[in-house]
Amino acid sequence: MKFFKLSIFMLLMAAIVACSSEGENTDSDNQGSDEQDNQNTETQDITFWAPFSGPDGPKMKEIVDGYNESQADYNVDFQIVPQSDYYTNVDLAFNGEENMPDAMIMHGDQIFTYSEKGVLKNLNDLLGDETTDQYHETAIEGATVDGNLYGLPLDIHPLMLYWNKDLFEAAGLDPETPPTNREEFIEYAQQLTDPEQNQYGFAVPTLWPQQFIFPTIVAQNGGSLYEDGQVNFTSDAVVEALQFEKALIEEYEVSPKNVQQDGEVTLFLQGKSAMQLNGPWMMQQWEDAGMNYGVAPVPQLGTEQNAVFGNSHNFVIPEKTSDELTEGILDFLGYVRDNGMAWAESGQAPASKPVYTSDEFQEVNKQSPEVAKQFDYAVFNPKVENWGLATDPLMEAVNVALLGQASVEEALEEAQEKASNSLE
Repeated sequence: MKFFKLSIFMLLMAAIVACSSEGENTDSDNQGSDEQDNQNTETQDITFWAPFSGPDGPKMKEIVDGYNESQADYNVDFQIVPQSDYYTNVDLAFNGEENMPDAMIMHGDQIFTYSEKGVLKNLNDLLGDETTDQYHETAIEGATVDGNLYGLPLDIHPLMLYWNKDLFEAAGLDPETPPTNREEFIEYAQQLTDPEQNQYGFAVPTLWPQQFIFPTIVAQNGGSLYEDGQVNFTSDAVVEALQFEKALIEEYEVSPKNVQQDGEVTLFLQGKSAMQLNGPWMMQQWEDAGMNYGVAPVPQLGTEQNAVFGNSHNFVIPEKTSDELTEGILDFLGYVRDNGMAWAESGQAPASKPVYTSDEFQEVNKQSPEVAKQFDYAVFNPKVENWGLATDPLMEAVNVALLGQASVEEALEEAQEKASNSLE
């Protein structure tokens, strides 16, 4: 009987312990499940590099902040790398010598070179036609290599015409009507030139931004700097473009001689040069100076067609970025596509159709709609690896010819030889 009572007692204790133990396991399982749920909903950081160290930086930050506030799954960590060091840092990252960002901005003229290195994700595998149809076709084509899309365009930034409205009015010209072709440009420039007042219709730069001006005139002449796998610097269209620029200085005398780096900008700001060819990034400088200026598409200074040289900013994703973060990056890019008006406020023209076709975009400022007018006929650098090795001698040729240190033909022949050797 004692044994029976003891057995009953032991069985009851065992049951209590078992129930207690089962309850503890259940709580532990629930706690583990809760922790897993918390981990699943934890915000993931996306590192994003961009070279926007000028007035456009705060505008991109505004977009990024808007995205971060719009959802809780991802946090885009926007990091500005100065333009002067940008691709040095990009190369260090791709070579494993610096932490790799999860996404970055890349200029359109760099996409071919980096895509050939196999370090960028092919976005064709991630995006459908419905997505790419939301961007201007010229911008998409600029980010495409051999049918594969490696960048999602933020904008197209072509050369623009600026003019001083006060000088136009003083010269008897309509301050709201800029020149639209070569003949008008020369006529206006002559009327705006007053040597006694050290005032010129246009200041021909011998350095930057010739990287935009010269290929614009070449394209307007119906020419190309690279054709059939060969550098094409001595073709008639290229020679004529440089002869025209030189004639503005020596024949028409509407430009001062020997304009050095940024000299044309200084003259424009001082009211000593009435017209200026430069990029959309200049708007804030004119605004800060309180200038009464106009902005319009570049006149057809060439002989054949409307064309304008430009570049673009594109979002690219390194090949090493994880699939999980890539999903978040694509979500962010969708937000930028639909909420890019802040970028237009910087004077740029977003390549996103929902932005540049909107009524709000037409009223955002006086520049951005003018930029977008040139989207259809914008041209980019040829898709040649390390194209910069070819343009360096070309820009050197432009410089020495405009300074009168060599004839147009001699300068371009030398550039042709150097560029061809550099690309072999």
